[in-house]
Amino acid sequence: MKKYTAVVLAAGAGKRMNTKVHKQYLEVAGKPLLYYTLKAFEESRVDDIVLVTGAGEELYCRREIVEKYGFHKIKAVTAGGKERYHSVYQGLLAAEGTDYVLIHDGARPLVEQAVIERCMESVEKYQACAVGMPVKDTIKIVDGELFAKGTPDRSSLWQVQTPQTFSYALIREAYCKMLQQEDAVITDDAMVVERMTSVPVKLIEGSYRNIKITTPEDLLLMEAYLR
Repeated sequence: MKKYTAVVLAAGAGKRMNTKVHKQYLEVAGKPLLYYTLKAFEESRVDDIVLVTGAGEELYCRREIVEKYGFHKIKAVTAGGKERYHSVYQGLLAAEGTDYVLIHDGARPLVEQAVIERCMESVEKYQACAVGMPVKDTIKIVDGELFAKGTPDRSSLWQVQTPQTFSYALIREAYCKMLQQEDAVITDDAMVVERMTSVPVKLIEGSYRNIKITTPEDLLLMEAYLR
């Protein structure tokens, strides 16, 4: 049996939420947002969970979330780094010994069991998978003065979500290579594999409900979905 570890990233400050409390700790329907994300993986087939928090928030997360809500699959709570990719790498270090890793944004609390299952089924075949959905809107490429320069074919465009799921050995090696580059600009984990390895990343179906909570309006949408 292959071992699966979920790395849940909750180290961001959430500046666009305009609140003093980091967005992952904001209450939604009486529970912190991060609770819903962890609950999804707790109830899934993954073997264990690594929670990556902001520096200095480890004890708070252990007491107020992990212990309070009885999450048993969390094997480690570790501090993240300055940038997202630093946090991912810390999570990967804590996940050493696993076969496959599902990297997920803590601010995507509505990830469904069917999506997690598709990730786990697909990664054994493709070694590198990213969840996503076709874009609904027309996309424009603009210049520095916001004039339209082109309109890419919408049929070939997907909005990428998480989990992004990889062979542990593959993603660990890719991150080690990437961190040696001083000028790396990385926006997601699939990009690290794309740039640092020859393994193609397979896009698999996610869900339009798998939203990332970024602004206050997203909280309203999440509450509506929960109802």
